[in-house]
Parts: sequence; C-alpha cells; structure tokens
Amino acid sequence: MSSMTALHQILLEPTDVLFFRDGRPMSGASAGHTAAWPLPDVVNHALHAALHRAGFEDAHAHRRGRSGDYSNDRTRKFGCLTTAGPFPVRLLKSNAGSDARFDWFLPRPKDTQIKKSVKTTLKPLKSLTPDTDGIWRESSLPKPLRYAVVNVMPPSKDTGGEPWISSETYQRYLAGSDSECDPTNFLKDDDIADTECTIGISIDPATGTAGQGESKGQIYSAHYLRLRADFRLGLFAQALDKVASDPDSRRDLVRALLNDAPQSIVVGGQQRLCTARRSDAPVPLPLPTGLANGFNVAVIDGQKRRLVKWVLITPAIWPEIEPGISKRGTERKFHPGGWLPNWVCPETGRVLLETVNQKERQNRRSLNALGKGYQSNPNIGAWLVAAIVPKPIIVTGWALPNGTDRPVGGAKSTHLAVPAGAVYYFEAESADAAAALAAALNWHGNTRGTEIRNRRSTLLGEKGYGLGVCGTWEFHEIGNKR
Repeated sequence: MSSMTALHQILLEPTDVLFFRDGRPMSGASAGHTAAWPLPDVVNHALHAALHRAGFEDAHAHRRGRSGDYSNDRTRKFGCLTTAGPFPVRLLKSNAGSDARFDWFLPRPKDTQIKKSVKTTLKPLKSLTPDTDGIWRESSLPKPLRYAVVNVMPPSKDTGGEPWISSETYQRYLAGSDSECDPTNFLKDDDIADTECTIGISIDPATGTAGQGESKGQIYSAHYLRLRADFRLGLFAQALDKVASDPDSRRDLVRALLNDAPQSIVVGGQQRLCTARRSDAPVPLPLPTGLANGFNVAVIDGQKRRLVKWVLITPAIWPEIEPGISKRGTERKFHPGGWLPNWVCPETGRVLLETVNQKERQNRRSLNALGKGYQSNPNIGAWLVAAIVPKPIIVTGWALPNGTDRPVGGAKSTHLAVPAGAVYYFEAESADAAAALAAALNWHGNTRGTEIRNRRSTLLGEKGYGLGVCGTWEFHEIGNKR
C-alpha cells in the first residue's frame, strides 16, 4: 500500500446475521458452505460496491479487459482500492470512544497443535539422505520438498488446538516462546460467532416469485453467521484515486466514504448490512510482525544454512501457469501452482524472487506500461525444503456481463486457495540471504509493521490474499523429545 496517506482501519459491526457462500450448490440438505469466516475478497467487494453507490464524480476510470486484451473505453472505476482482512476483532471496552481497545485474532499456524499453547509440535525430520546421483528416492514427497514434517508429540486424539489466536500470542509464537499464555487469547469458532440454519424457498429469476418457473417446488438450506456482541470484522483499506489522471494528485476515497459518521454497507450475500466505522490505522498495525534476522543455523551437506519459515496469515492463490511468452515479452515456463508458490522453482525449490529498490520497481512498471518487457534476475539464495499445507479452500464469485472480455455474465473461475496457517520452510545460504528472503515475504517488508508491502499471492493480492510472516525453525532429530 502506498505511504502517501495513513492507512485506514475499518471495523464492521453486523446489524443482522451474515451470509457468505462459496461456489458449491445449495439445494436440499446441501447448505453450500455458507457460514464460514468470510474470505478477503468478500469485504473488498463490499467496499468496492459502496464506492460505486456513493456516486463519486470524476473518479479515475480504467480500461476493461485482462491478459493484455483491453478495450479503448475507460469504464472500470476504483481500481485503486486495496484491502487486507477481515480478521476477528474483540472489543475489550464497551464504549466505542477513542479509548476503546481491541484484540485482533488470526488463524492458528498449522505447526502448533496444543490447546492454550503456541508450542511448535510439527517439525521437519532430518533423516532422509539423497542417493549418489543426488536424487531423493526414500520419500514420496512431491518436488521440490526434501524433508517430511512430523509430529514430535505422543499420539493423541485431541489435536489441532483452537483455530484462532490473538496477535499478541502470535508474536510469542514467532519468537519461539514456549511459556504459558493467557487462555483468553485462544478462541474457538463458536467463541466468535454462532451458526444458524434456515430453510428457504427458491425464487424464479425471471418473475422474482416463488413456486413458479424453474424454481417451482425447489427449496434450499442455508447457514448464517451471527457474530457475538463484542466481536467485529476488522480490515485495513486504502483507495487513493487519481485526480484528473494525475498520479501526483490524489484524493482519499475511503476517508470520503466513511469519515463523517458510521455508514451502513452491504457485506456478503442476501443484502446483509454491516455498520462500518473508520479510524486511522494504528502504528504499528495490530498484526504480528515477522522476524527480520536472527534465524537458526544448521549444517546441511557440510554448509551452514539459515532456517526461515513463512506462515500465511491470509489465504493465497497460486494458479497453474502454462509455458509461453509472458505479457512483458519474456519466456514463461510451466509451473503447477496449487500448493506451490509460483515464485518457487518446481524442480529445485529455488526462490525466484529478487530484491529491487523503489526506483527500479517504478522503472519496471513504466516498461510494462509501454509494452516493453524485462528479464527478472532472482538474487535471493534460498530454497523451499518442506511445507505444511492443509486442505484447499474454494474461491469463486459471480460477474456481470461486459462488452470486452465477458459478454455473458456468470460464475467466475473457481480457484483452490492455500488456507491461512500453512507453513513453508526454507533454507537460506547466508544471513544476508535469509534477511533478504524475510524482507520479501513478510507482509510488512523491511518496515516495523507500519505498511503492508508484500502480498505474495499470484492472484487477488490487492484483495488481501498472500499476507504472511516469517519465523525460524529447527529440525526434529530422531531421539530428540523436544
């Protein structure tokens, strides 16, 4: 996000139950997964729609289209909107004045599974060795992983821990603290919200009535989310709109939309309302900050390596990439995507990111705008060696028709996203490489949590996907009970 103005903190208080669904069907006993915690794109779309309803005049318009096929008509507005969230936020004082305090909660990292604790219980196992030709044949792990991740605790039916931990407790986890934590900093889903189920009658889209046409005799079941009285949906947003197409002159649309008084906006499906309250985002942001240095050291293949792990705090989408020529005119190789970040080589695990300064980044944007490509030069000496990736979550949506790239409206492409809490383990060749990797992967970059700089999701990064924090890790040696 740009540093031209303060980032906005927005707290959404539902005025009724909320309805969030994915692309699964809703008919009969199937509820379509409608009561899950909302995905990042849901609140982004809610703010985007609110900006349209506000009727801002002379908003900067972008051309429609994608993948280089753009129309000449500039009709797409508010492309400057970027968001991060939503996260569960607990109100600690009943009054909503300036002295109100909040606790922000995040999904639990998947390598810690003990209730009321952030002790790391899953660790990579350093036991496999490559054959003489360097190929790892003792494992069925997919490329490019080298180590299996194992549970260091005795077998138990009671595993997983509470799905939500506070930002303060998350910070203790990143620091490697095993000390006792405040039990109120761990929440189950039903501590945050209740789930309510109802049966409905399908409505015929042609007539807007029930019991006729295609919907005759059809019913559906749906689940709704009812937040507890002391919880809110918390997010951060920014929308700096160009004035008269001048990049050096901008107006703050989020402030204009929400600054005067709390506003009602539609969030999710079925026109459900939330009251949105804006304030300047605190500095630093109330999210955990990742490590920048001080990573553990291990001797691997006779060489010292720094051990860096990256934990997602929001989902990420890495699509399959077909070989060919990219939009910037360079060769594009095949990448399977899915659980594997597109910025990791699928054969060797090498991190394909590079460190560039702000001036170089602006130059590259100018080259892209002119249709001139540039060849990237990965310069971070680090490799992905292990991972914990839970089951994917479904991301989809519905689009209205337009005359450029979607003449007929309908369902958007369905993506399988890696959920928040997934853990990726890296080996860096030096302390400098580890620091460069952390600066490239931490959501705050090399700042102290004052800006959102890195969104490492290939798709929907502007909507809050791909935020993560870095920590360090250690091997679990056979016979080591720690």
